[in-house]
Amino acid sequence: MTTPRPQVMRLTAAAAERIRKLSAASGREIEGVRIGVKNGGCAGMEYTMEYAESRGPHDEVVEDKGVKLLIDPTAVMFLLGTEMDYQADRMHSGFVFNNPNQTSACGCGESVMLTPAGGQAAEPAE
Repeated sequence: MTTPRPQVMRLTAAAAERIRKLSAASGREIEGVRIGVKNGGCAGMEYTMEYAESRGPHDEVVEDKGVKLLIDPTAVMFLLGTEMDYQADRMHSGFVFNNPNQTSACGCGESVMLTPAGGQAAEPAE
């Protein structure tokens, strides 16, 4: 008997609704939103998001609340268990990643330090 593979990420209702609105307003056909991480910022890593017109051969596909996320294969271990939310208030609006693999963040909130799920601290993904 095989154990089902855990879903890499999940979306809040607010994040799913915002992605649907942005996708509809993009004016182009997209397969989904590609999520990843890259080196950058003062804490070492940054989350990335972009429209994806097609699925990459090794993308991890997550479908949640009617939205398709394409997870960059190099980011999967850094994103396991992450909940993506969308928050808006009078001064700021944006996507927020509630990530159990995040060990710290910079003061401005633009970059984070991540460790792979279930592992020791690692060098940031490229």
